[in-house]
Amino acid sequence: MSQKADYADDAEIDDSLDQVPDEETVAEAVENLEANGFEVVVVDSAAAALETLQSHIPEGASVMNGHSTTLEEIGFDEYLTEGDHEWEALPNEIWGIDDDAERQTARREAQTADYFLGGINAVAKTGELVAADRSGSRIGAYPFAAANVAIVTGTNKIVEDLDAALDRLESVAYPLENERAQEAYGVESAIAKQLIFRQELEEGRTTVVLIREQFGY
Repeated sequence: MSQKADYADDAEIDDSLDQVPDEETVAEAVENLEANGFEVVVVDSAAAALETLQSHIPEGASVMNGHSTTLEEIGFDEYLTEGDHEWEALPNEIWGIDDDAERQTARREAQTADYFLGGINAVAKTGELVAADRSGSRIGAYPFAAANVAIVTGTNKIVEDLDAALDRLESVAYPLENERAQEAYGVESAIAKQLIFRQELEEGRTTVVLIREQFGY
């Protein structure tokens, strides 16, 4: 176990499940993800990942994001809410609502955005994606609700198989997210709602952007 101070100074993680893999491993993961119906784009940097998203989403689209450290790190969250684009940025509308019940309704409606963006907690080399939320506000859009999904992740989240992906969720992603939640909200996180995204059956709907660096958790 080791410390990952970039994200949470006090959280112990299984560092063996948080390594940037070799190119052969990345290529095998890409092949299997594509075989499972996911579109895959592999880039070398945060800047390239942001450029990919900017070109991927058409003008006039409604766009929502779930919490993702990776999206924060590549600058997408700031670009969505403050950048020069022609999208309908749903977070700006949602967080401008004062009434708690109305804001919660708007958050649920935003799950059906034209484009929903977020991260993932693990990528199995065998072609499955694993993620979990405390509330479900991120993973609720992935399986069906959103018209299009873009998932951005560092290749450090690629692990050998589905069992290892579930292990990574428990021993890497959860401790770090729990630390973040306590610092940000004063509450503990939980693996309350979990998704195993095995296949995308609608051609072109879900795109996975893999960055050949260590991002997020």
